[in-house]
Amino acid sequence: MSANAVSPSSGPSPLLIVGSIAFDDLDMPTGEYRGVLGGAATYAALAASAITASGVRIVGVVGDDFPEAHIGALRARGVDTAGVERAAGRTFRWHGRYSSDLASRTTLDTQLNVFADFSPKVRAEHRSSPFVLLGNIHPKLQVGVLEQVQRPTLVAADTMNFWIGGEPAALAEMLRRIDLLIINDEEARELSGVHNLVRAAAEIRRRGPKMLIIKRGEFGALLFDAAGTFFVPAYPLEEVFDPTGAGDSFAGGLLGYLAARGDASPATLRKAMFFAAALGSFCVEGIGPERLLKIGRSDVASRIASFGRLVDHGGELALPS
Repeated sequence: MSANAVSPSSGPSPLLIVGSIAFDDLDMPTGEYRGVLGGAATYAALAASAITASGVRIVGVVGDDFPEAHIGALRARGVDTAGVERAAGRTFRWHGRYSSDLASRTTLDTQLNVFADFSPKVRAEHRSSPFVLLGNIHPKLQVGVLEQVQRPTLVAADTMNFWIGGEPAALAEMLRRIDLLIINDEEARELSGVHNLVRAAAEIRRRGPKMLIIKRGEFGALLFDAAGTFFVPAYPLEEVFDPTGAGDSFAGGLLGYLAARGDASPATLRKAMFFAAALGSFCVEGIGPERLLKIGRSDVASRIASFGRLVDHGGELALPS
């Protein structure tokens, strides 16, 4: 385990992603979409694979109703799916309805199915993965993954309000064992019990993770670490079709960049924030992961160049004389 100590750069490194693989039924302003490929691990792996060629490994479970074509689509993007278990039963399924402005959503139905008995098993050849992303699953399962991996360079994790409110002890144990927590502003406030995000970040970092990223949707994301506070804006888009998976794509883009560099230093982490925001922006441009399945490295490079122009202020900031 990393024990909150980030190692120096070691070159391009594999990334291990653990989380859900699912079907989503989406009620959107543009129509109803059924059986859309989804899940935190799916989005994160597709986003990471758009950046790194050093190996993206995924651990998850699907049912016997899950099309082999979906597994093939992940493999075609360079994702190692050897860790995807196929169990008897139906695949995890989520049904949600979005508001007309896509600013909020309501869960209509959740069917855990085979995901209810999911116990992540990391293959022997994947246990030395230097970078690990723990998707939003029960914190006990996240800790269980950490018992299987071998001294990774960096461990990042996601969580949600359900675990914050329902599993505080298990969540506290997970927080003590990771390097980076990636959550949204609502979750940060609930976890810390503090409304001000700067103070909330300080409280959360006292509980274990030395690095914290707070996602704020269209208002960008904040990084808090030993080097200070850093902000990256959301990439401005003319049209947004589906926010599902945007946060997982953000995390996948972030870890994909870190793994490609083999480095989690403060300077590299700040650069990674832009790639994270870029991948999140690609995600929302289509229904489900359809846009992520189509983009190439040239698309990512073009968006990053646009990001550079977006934040370029022409030099040092100083008071006029």
